Amino acid sequence: MDARTVIAKLRDEAPISAEEITWFANGIASGAVSDAQAGAFAMAVLLNGLTTDERVALTRAMRDSGQVLDWDLPGPVLDKHSTGGIGDCVSLALAPALAVCGAYVPMISGRGLGHTGGTLDKLESIPGYGTQVSVERLKEITADIGCAIVGASGDIAPADKRLYAIRDISATVESVDLITASILSKKLAAGLEGLVLDVKVGSGAFMKDMAQAEELAGALVETAQGAGCMTTALITDMSQPLVPSAGNALEVITVMETLTGSDVDQALWDLTCALGGEALALGGLVSDAGEGARRIGEALDSGAAAERFGEMVAELGGPVDFVDRWRDRLPAAPVVRVVTAGEAGIVQAIDGYRLGMAVVGLGGGRRQQGDKINPSVGLAGLAPLGAEVTADQPLGLVHAASEAEAEAALAEVRAAYRLGGKAPVIPPLVHRRLR
Repeated sequence: MDARTVIAKLRDEAPISAEEITWFANGIASGAVSDAQAGAFAMAVLLNGLTTDERVALTRAMRDSGQVLDWDLPGPVLDKHSTGGIGDCVSLALAPALAVCGAYVPMISGRGLGHTGGTLDKLESIPGYGTQVSVERLKEITADIGCAIVGASGDIAPADKRLYAIRDISATVESVDLITASILSKKLAAGLEGLVLDVKVGSGAFMKDMAQAEELAGALVETAQGAGCMTTALITDMSQPLVPSAGNALEVITVMETLTGSDVDQALWDLTCALGGEALALGGLVSDAGEGARRIGEALDSGAAAERFGEMVAELGGPVDFVDRWRDRLPAAPVVRVVTAGEAGIVQAIDGYRLGMAVVGLGGGRRQQGDKINPSVGLAGLAPLGAEVTADQPLGLVHAASEAEAEAALAEVRAAYRLGGKAPVIPPLVHRRLR
């Protein structure tokens, strides 16, 4: 076999065998397939798609390109994955809440992809937090603390790790088949018993309309369950940022305000409970998702989830007093500018993609593989859909490393907002559930 043959078949929409897909995935992992060939493969999949059998074969091949974990724990091994959006920091609140409720959560996460933020980048804004650990250390922390949010080690789905980075810089992020294989190869390699998926839809998501979101959610559930992992998907709204901040340290601030009860973000709380309830039901820890949501709410409200988050941060190299001193520990940008509306009106629509790219432009995301992230920059205090503003009232705050970068971001944030005279229809946070 050779890479050119596989790519040519994909280009020409000819069938490819599971053996060919496995060979190609192993070549991505080993380096036998070049960056150019991996990029061509990704583009061919984006343009022409895979059959269900081919998608399952790719998922399994990427999973099996590295180590697959097994567990011997007194509770179910569960996880959650989001397809990505603006201000989506649910993982940081959900993992410790699930652990408090008796689940074990080895959450293998990713970095920012395209215009969306990455869980690992957010956590690395915490001084000392180490996202790269060995499989043995991941298992130790998960057993002791109940949760560990880390990156995939070189032993976990190495084919995905390389292809993920190539997708980010080759305009192939949006492929349903590649998204499915990427998400599930890492999750299935973690040896999960249950997985809840948060499939975003709207201007700040990769899936812009409901038909696209349903296609992705269906592919994810079908593929995961076909591989033996109990899975539920929620299609959730991303027509506006989930929380009013976008940027690594700024989103951690929102999470800590919610976990500690100092300034609870209701959307973050509600979605954490909804996803956590589904996960606890999948793991058999509760009778149904409604009871599970109540249990997650109790873990948040009592402060137990905050305490567990602090334990995880300390185990992974962060400050041992982070829960008490997080305001002092997180980095702050030297320049903060107010984005005034410039006209009076009601927020009719928000271009989430444009907000995300504004954060990338500030240095909070990557334009190309290997770019260094500035954890302190981003957007805060973002006005939600339906907010009524006057011309001199703020749409948000820009946190920047320089005046020039702040000025460019001001223009992008203004352009992302559409004002009008009528109150818009606010979409529900959760659109539907797929099982």
